[in-house]
Amino acid sequence: MHDDDAQHGPLAGFTVGVTAARRAEELGTLLTRRGAAVLHAPALRIVPLADDSELLAATRELIDNAPDVVIATTAIGFRGWVEAADGWGIGDGLLELLRGIELLARGPKVKGAIRAAGLTEAWSPQSESMAEVLDRLLDEGVSGRRVALQLHGEPLPGFVESLRAAGAEVVGVPVYRWMPPEDITPLDRMLDGTVARGLDALTFTSAPAAASFLNRAEARGMLPEVLDALSHDVLTACVGPVTALPLQAKGIDTVQPERFRLGPLVQVLCAQLPARARTLPVAGHLVEIRGHAVLVDGALRPVPPAGMALLHTLARRPGWVVSRADLLRALPGSGTDEHAVETAMARLRTALGVPRLIQTVVKRGYRLALDPSADTKYDGS
Repeated sequence: MHDDDAQHGPLAGFTVGVTAARRAEELGTLLTRRGAAVLHAPALRIVPLADDSELLAATRELIDNAPDVVIATTAIGFRGWVEAADGWGIGDGLLELLRGIELLARGPKVKGAIRAAGLTEAWSPQSESMAEVLDRLLDEGVSGRRVALQLHGEPLPGFVESLRAAGAEVVGVPVYRWMPPEDITPLDRMLDGTVARGLDALTFTSAPAAASFLNRAEARGMLPEVLDALSHDVLTACVGPVTALPLQAKGIDTVQPERFRLGPLVQVLCAQLPARARTLPVAGHLVEIRGHAVLVDGALRPVPPAGMALLHTLARRPGWVVSRADLLRALPGSGTDEHAVETAMARLRTALGVPRLIQTVVKRGYRLALDPSADTKYDGS
């Protein structure tokens, strides 16, 4: 971390994509506070099923034919279930049912929602881990028992399968449904930005959002290009291992915090993104090339997109001359006029504040003025 990070934030000069529907604002604020530019495109929306016959049928069936165990997985989902049942006039019946059976809560938040409904859970893990809930059930033995599981749109990989394999009958209670966003344009813009390397990182906070992102890429016929960007250039950060599953299934490596929370997710980006940036000794200065800005001796210099494209191209072979034709190809929306390179180069030099970082080699092109002493140190990096 640089001394100057205190002034401009560890994520300054980086663009981070946020795909969350819920708590997107909170995540966006955490990122912006650390200097990042944020692009938000909800990959899906959560629709309550208060008007849904599926949840009504499942609830009636449970009241008529009580299960042995009910597992509450999310606070918002549990509250939604109780409220929906109230709306249908069967709220008392549901509460009576939940009083009479073994009620398990997946952690402190859900426990709070259960208590708020005037109920008491039989048990709750400290960790909010479904794995711990599963271990407890399997230890108790579930053969021949009916287990009702309050779902929250999230797939719970292996959970239902493990219970069924141990002889349980598992009943799903679907409280929310994931749907595509009403306006797909921001998501399409984010996919385009991913392929164009206009994003430095993408964040995912739920498995359905990750799946929806990939499905939309596939529907637009751009999945290979998106996967290529995520494999090589765009850092993919997930809040936890369940969220990462759809991405890992496509061979994408993801980074995750130790604790599955938004704060630690942002900390992972603060550690990883600056570490991935290219730092070079150029003309007696230390130059760190970030997504849409450059640190020159620790001072932040925002650079327009055309200038960044030129700089990234020069930095691929630092010290070597790059022809105007090659630089023109790197310019976004480039035409055939090499004069565009000169215009963008002049702006880039102004933005950097140290014109001699980039040398003009007459009739040949431009080069980054890499310090000769750095040859051995940076060779092959």
